[in-house]
Amino acid sequence: QVQLVESGGGLVQPGGSLRLSCAASGNIFAIYDMAWYRQAPGKQRELVAAIGSGGSVNYLDSVKGRFTISRDNAKRTVFLQMNSVKPEDTAVYYCNADVFESRVGRRDHWGQGTQVTVSS
Repeated sequence: QVQLVESGGGLVQPGGSLRLSCAASGNIFAIYDMAWYRQAPGKQRELVAAIGSGGSVNYLDSVKGRFTISRDNAKRTVFLQMNSVKPEDTAVYYCNADVFESRVGRRDHWGQGTQVTVSS
């Protein structure tokens, strides 16, 4: 069974930085796209950033120039470096991965979520 475990969330002041990590484990044959989503109270979940297995990236317009997504394929880990954070970045951040699991096939997986709160 594939698991995604996030870490790195917390309370940060406006203008500060935070780095989220998400490690995948289990009977994994391959990992394709990896991504970070977020969901603020009363709002729909939205895609923040995504990275392909070859390194291609795309970002939500409001985080371009402030957030950077990266991955370490050997460690099956995706990162989200968050700089110059704003109060509107406050949300639960979820890791997502498109995984080919041995004997199961290709499926979408989600982490449990990590809270990011931007406040002074």
